[in-house]
Amino acid sequence: MLSLSTRGISLLMVVCGVGLALAGPVQAQQNGTATTATSEAPAAASGLIADAEKTAKKQKKAVLVMFHASWCGWCKRLEAVMDRPEFKKMFEDNYVLLNLDVMENGEKKTTLENPGGVEYMNELGGAKSGLPFYAFVDAKGKKLADSNVMPKNMNIGYPGEPAEIDAFMALIQKTAPRWAEADREKLKAYLLQNAPKSNSAH
Repeated sequence: MLSLSTRGISLLMVVCGVGLALAGPVQAQQNGTATTATSEAPAAASGLIADAEKTAKKQKKAVLVMFHASWCGWCKRLEAVMDRPEFKKMFEDNYVLLNLDVMENGEKKTTLENPGGVEYMNELGGAKSGLPFYAFVDAKGKKLADSNVMPKNMNIGYPGEPAEIDAFMALIQKTAPRWAEADREKLKAYLLQNAPKSNSAH
């Protein structure tokens, strides 16, 4: 009798265990908290561009397209400046901001890179520019300017030298006419005061 009960309890535990194993993920998925390690594929550049241009039309702004990559230290440095509390609102008030991940390596090419981003960067003139490369487009997708404004059509990249900072600020003045001069001067002063010690900002 004892042996039968033991077998019965064991069988019940197995059945319940299987039931819990099957029910667990389903319940988790229904609650939107799936426990399996799944990562969404990066959004296609075309869809992101279309959304940005639609917003730009509504808000009467230009789109600032920033091309960056996870390995790009100068990209992160520029983004850190743009994310500073005193400048973040300035950029958001004057542009629709669109970041596209490009030129990744290995598995990051599928986990981080926006499909079609490299092609769009090339279309905007960044094929040989390096990163960060940025361009400004209007609500219809027409390019207004890009960061290839240094001598010999070189890319500004991170604006770290005085000439690069002047060129960067000229791009802002050209593409964001509503950006107050006093606020532009604050950004310029910060870039000058925090210029990298390296001779190259690219």
